[in-house]
Amino acid sequence: MKRYIYTCLFIAAFLVIIIASCKKDEGFKHDDSSPITIDKILPEKGSGGTEILINGSNFTTDTSKIKVTLNDKPLKVIGVNGKQLMVVVPKKAGSGAITVTIGDKTATSASTFTYEYTRTVTTLAGSGVAGFANGQGADAVFNFSSEGWYRTSGIVVDDNLNVYVTDVGNHCIRKIDKDGNVSTFAGNPNSGGYADGKGTAAKFSIPYGLTIDPQGNLYCVDPGNWDVRKITPDGTATIFAWANQEPWSVAFDKKSGNVFYTSCNPSGNVYQVTPEAVTSQVIAGLNRPSALAFDNAGNLFVNMQGEQVIKKFDVPNWTGKTVAGSGSVGYLDGAAGTAKFAYAWGMSIDAENNLYIAGNGSDGASTSNPDQSIRYVNGTTYEVSTFAGSANAGNVNAVGKAAAFSAPAGVTVDKNGTVYVLDRNNNSIRKIVSE
Repeated sequence: MKRYIYTCLFIAAFLVIIIASCKKDEGFKHDDSSPITIDKILPEKGSGGTEILINGSNFTTDTSKIKVTLNDKPLKVIGVNGKQLMVVVPKKAGSGAITVTIGDKTATSASTFTYEYTRTVTTLAGSGVAGFANGQGADAVFNFSSEGWYRTSGIVVDDNLNVYVTDVGNHCIRKIDKDGNVSTFAGNPNSGGYADGKGTAAKFSIPYGLTIDPQGNLYCVDPGNWDVRKITPDGTATIFAWANQEPWSVAFDKKSGNVFYTSCNPSGNVYQVTPEAVTSQVIAGLNRPSALAFDNAGNLFVNMQGEQVIKKFDVPNWTGKTVAGSGSVGYLDGAAGTAKFAYAWGMSIDAENNLYIAGNGSDGASTSNPDQSIRYVNGTTYEVSTFAGSANAGNVNAVGKAAAFSAPAGVTVDKNGTVYVLDRNNNSIRKIVSE
């Protein structure tokens, strides 16, 4: 115990010395005509609030003239002398090199600072059992799991942070506000079928996939009715297009303004629907495509459940290539070509083109499926990592891999980077906040 106390005291004293050494040194004069350099950063990893010591040369002692950034995000300078800077990392800064700018001179660190996110999983709404009830948080009841063959993935979020989910067992679309209040948005929970109309006057059969456009209109695909339905922000559902193939998933391309849908069968095609409801086939013969997502340039990502990979199809010719996944079933994080997926299902994309994958779309929502997590695919390198959850099924609110889902089948991300999960076996909507 004494050794531990002495070690802590030594570390504290060391930090005091370091910070003191960064105080303004009146004897140093910055040379505007000479370059500035960065030799080393310490530490090289941490989270928001981490203090980084930057060792280098020709730093000015006037903090007002120093700009330090990480991924173009400013870092607060709290200490300086001619050879050292002490800065503070802001929340959600991300990983990357540190850049110091003084006047017209810039230096960038050779080593990368690795940002360590804290990803906290909570339950936004849902009681954990199958049924139907509107209410707040745990008082609300969904039906994602009472029929083992249900594999809904429909979950989206609007700019006001309202979450919409396809409640397949109740034949409707539910709305969840940012405080967890659940209401019926469109569809009749007591009667499945087909009918256009507003709110509960509308009817759906098996609402599966869901997407949203910039105006807040929803588009829902229903393999029971073989259609694509448009639902306006006031909850009015009308037919948008009849499907050429049993539709399972759907996505909106902001670049073209078109809706795309696909069918998860051994020869699934991707269809494009224009705002005028003109439908055309753009990609043919995919092996069980289960989810679609578009990047900022209008390129299409497809979750290929039949091949255990993610493919990218570039516009305008829709030429395809595998960007992540080794092609074999498993649960393995790592480089794009070595990572493994296990019957992944839903998919979403954020503003930086990073992908989020709902890890378990297995038939019957198997709790023994190798992956029960939300995976993260880097939008530049396509490296795969676990965002939250693990290989173990459960219902645990916790941080990162300590959290547990059971057959997560749908995922979406809001404008702030918060992720929402349709947790199938737990009949709930989970929320993941990254800091």
